Amino acid sequence: MSNPPLTKTLILVGMMGAGKSAIGRSLAELTGREYQDTDSLVQSRLGRSITQIFRIYGEDAFREHEAAVLRSLEPEPIVLATGGGIVLREDNWQEMRRLGPILYLRAPLPVLLERLENSRKKRPLLSSESWQETVSELLNHREPLYLKADAVLEVGNEGVDAIAKAAYEIFLRLENQRDN
Repeated sequence: MSNPPLTKTLILVGMMGAGKSAIGRSLAELTGREYQDTDSLVQSRLGRSITQIFRIYGEDAFREHEAAVLRSLEPEPIVLATGGGIVLREDNWQEMRRLGPILYLRAPLPVLLERLENSRKKRPLLSSESWQETVSELLNHREPLYLKADAVLEVGNEGVDAIAKAAYEIFLRLENQRDN
């Protein structure tokens, strides 16, 4: 890349199924950065899967550990994918802003439902029979919070690498706006 290097953490937020992990890994490869994921960091911290953490300790405890993980990070040139509910706490927004620019990967409900239906990943908040309704309710509740991000990238069925490239262009634009 001939563009000047981005020095801060590049942060991806969005609903489960929006592609934060896949796009984050592709963006990390594109930019030569390390990829990190807040869910994985919480799992490493507690030595349990997200499903186990929710089942044993509950969602509130998970959110506490998620916030603690954010507080423990320093601004550095990495790509950070976040859990879908990280936006629920105002303190998390302050921590994310401290780390770097935030990009909302916005996928429409039908795309989210299709991806989640086909996903093999167990998601604690979707363990009920009416999981599609849960996704719709979560999206309606979280959408105004996601829109607090520095920028929004509409994602659908484009390829992961194409979305990562578009995300990189947005992060460059954000960096240029910050410098000017």
